[in-house]
Amino acid sequence: MAENDKIKNEEMYIGEIKGGLRPSMRLVVVGIVKQQPKSMVVAVVCHPEDDSESDVGLQVTVSFQDRAVLRNARLGGKWGASENALSYFPFAAGEPFKMEIVCEHQQFRILVDGQPLCGFTHRVTQLASLTALHIYGDLQLTKVA
Repeated sequence: MAENDKIKNEEMYIGEIKGGLRPSMRLVVVGIVKQQPKSMVVAVVCHPEDDSESDVGLQVTVSFQDRAVLRNARLGGKWGASENALSYFPFAAGEPFKMEIVCEHQQFRILVDGQPLCGFTHRVTQLASLTALHIYGDLQLTKVA
């Protein structure tokens, strides 16, 4: 899936989703949260290059100060309403984590360390147009699949 991945520097990862996203696909991000984290972002986007206007099917922003996990999407250059309801906050400074984003027919399902965290209904209807995974922020990546 992500053979042509490139790591621009320690804080920005861009990987290709070959053939685009489809239901039943699972994106896995394994890493370690830095010691004094502010935030980290995992985004499923329409173009591999870092284009500030491309559509974003899902952006997960983890805010450590607010102990929040915000989810949003950008269509036609405009961000929609952010979602932030959570039953728990699974991330801790200096600790490893495994985030899984499961693409289902109607939504993304997000799990952390095997436990369901939240869902996010698809706003980008052409799932196959989502061809890149961007990861950046206060984390050290150990595996992306």
